[in-house]
Amino acid sequence: MVTKTEESELKNLEIQVDNGGGGAWEYLSLVRKLKVRRSDKVLKHGLSILNDSKLRSKLGADEWTLYEQVAVAAMDCQCLDVAQDCTKALRKRFSESKRVGRLKAMLLEAKGSWEKAEKAYSSLLEDNPLDQIIHKRRVAMAKAQGNISGAIEWLNKYLEIFMADHDAWRELAEIYSSLQMYKQAAFCYEEVILAQPTVPLYHLAYADVLYTLGGLENVQTAKKYYASTIDLTGGKNTRALFGICLCTSAIAQLAKGKNKEDKEGSQLQSLAAKALERDYKQRAPDKLPQLTTALKSLTLSS
Repeated sequence: MVTKTEESELKNLEIQVDNGGGGAWEYLSLVRKLKVRRSDKVLKHGLSILNDSKLRSKLGADEWTLYEQVAVAAMDCQCLDVAQDCTKALRKRFSESKRVGRLKAMLLEAKGSWEKAEKAYSSLLEDNPLDQIIHKRRVAMAKAQGNISGAIEWLNKYLEIFMADHDAWRELAEIYSSLQMYKQAAFCYEEVILAQPTVPLYHLAYADVLYTLGGLENVQTAKKYYASTIDLTGGKNTRALFGICLCTSAIAQLAKGKNKEDKEGSQLQSLAAKALERDYKQRAPDKLPQLTTALKSLTLSS
């Protein structure tokens, strides 16, 4: 995750380079380090170095790193001639490189030659079954073709090998949610939370899925995760505050007078409602009447 300091440094460098103040290589290096997507800028400033023999020679071995960076950016921008030229230069220098082979497969993918790209990826995986990037490219390729079932299959196969990749679990959870496969999505979010228990976004997403699934037990658990989201964000997550109120109302209806929530649960709902009212007074006072009406209806139904 990019910090505010890093984001500020990147923005300042970008402005400097765009205005002809120099520092193109430093900017490109920072883009690589932070793993951010600035394809149009990388293509423009990367080519300005590659097309200048003096600047290019100063890079030493980093010249080939820049060729690769520009090739990927060119594919993003659909400048496939540039991508092909960069890949050709790399292939000439590193004829047996698997990394260059992967780049060639990505170029086939960018051209829409799906079958050829798949064959190239399969061949590369035979030599190195643990190449994470190729596994992820297969997922991306399936999604690009609208083959969501294929993307799910590749992601599941990937996670059988790389079970600790929380980003992959999250992506799979989002795909399942988009297909309304909420039980599968819930399982994925459980894995994500196990890997990164202090990220409020994951607690919130898991709570949303459980609330959508419905049923007394799921809604009770959803309420706990909305509460943990509030705790992790210092009480500043509006969606989680709404979640507390919705869950409290739903639990009261599902319990039907039996297993009534304790005082602590009622207090939590009251605190959430007050926090929402304070937030709306500050940020959207014109919407406060609608909020008050909505909260009253939830209280009456519980």
